[in-house]
Amino acid sequence: MDPFPAHPSTHPRSGRFRESRAVLLSVPFALIALVTVVDVLAPPDVHLGPFLVAAPAVTASFAGPRTTGFVGAVAVLAQVGVAIARTSLTDLNHTFQIIALVLISAFVTFFAHLREDHERQLTRLRSVAVAAQQVVLRPLRDRMGPLRIASVYLSAEAEAQIGGDLYAAARTADGTRLLIGDVRGKGLEAVGEAAIVLGAFRAAAHLEADLPGLVAHLEAAVAADPDRGADGNGGPGRPEEGFTTAAVLDVPDEEPALRLISCGHPPPLLLRGGSVIPLQVDHPAPPLGLSEFVDTGFTAQTFAFEPGDVVLLYTDGVIEARDASGAFYPLPERAANRPGDSPEALLRHLCADLLAHTPNGCLGDDAAMVAIERVGHGA
Repeated sequence: MDPFPAHPSTHPRSGRFRESRAVLLSVPFALIALVTVVDVLAPPDVHLGPFLVAAPAVTASFAGPRTTGFVGAVAVLAQVGVAIARTSLTDLNHTFQIIALVLISAFVTFFAHLREDHERQLTRLRSVAVAAQQVVLRPLRDRMGPLRIASVYLSAEAEAQIGGDLYAAARTADGTRLLIGDVRGKGLEAVGEAAIVLGAFRAAAHLEADLPGLVAHLEAAVAADPDRGADGNGGPGRPEEGFTTAAVLDVPDEEPALRLISCGHPPPLLLRGGSVIPLQVDHPAPPLGLSEFVDTGFTAQTFAFEPGDVVLLYTDGVIEARDASGAFYPLPERAANRPGDSPEALLRHLCADLLAHTPNGCLGDDAAMVAIERVGHGA
């Protein structure tokens, strides 16, 4: 899983795939040649012709119908050559072997056609998923005012490019506002609520004068969702089943500080030199969608955020990733050993390290990270 993929036409994996395909294609032809030679040299009562069916069958597992049909035709011609060399084409045993080989080659060629058609459908679905990601979870700009920003999204579902984790950023008259959140659940089931939260943030981030007002707007948008807490079959479910943890930040351009409201979300990490400082708020709010059950307001807390500092936002899919022994991923420890001096270098390091931490590079939950570096005052 490459969180920062190259263009498909230049990705090194595409070249390796073509090379491996050429190697695979040599296997059925080598098999045909081997069986043919051995069958011709074998004693009269030994017939190896049935082994030729393996050639088109193997080809159908990785090649298209044209290549599979061609290999099948070569196998049939080889069987005809064996028949002529050993007895004659009218020999009953060889006649039935040839007929059986023709039928099986036709069958596996049709199977290769179905597999190729299925792969085309999967490719179209993946392109739709990518388009949905670009619409719902827009890429963040790498420079906003005095901030350098990098972001990455890792989906737990192989066919889903976006799930329940979300992030966004917006410029205001005097600063930048950022959001990271995690909708309860994962994969495509959580996309709808993620879209609601992101849409509410983008609509209000530059309109609400203060951070508590913005978070109150997000809470109202989540609470007003008629499908929140649905049971997945159109039933009402329980309201508390639909909620979103979130951290919302306001970073002024001219002040070396940031203001933070945490709604049940893991604390951001402030990276300053070799130190990693969790930004724990004194008065955390409940997750978005649960404020109706807790009588509380939204209070922003201010933290120092000086030039050269980096703030790392993340979702619980990162810190809850387990290795083969069940140990959680030690994000603060690994973030302290960051290489390079850019937010993108930090995320590249953490993504590679996170996937190496999990068995077979498979995450149990969606994961998102945003790294923000203050490089100076003003735009």
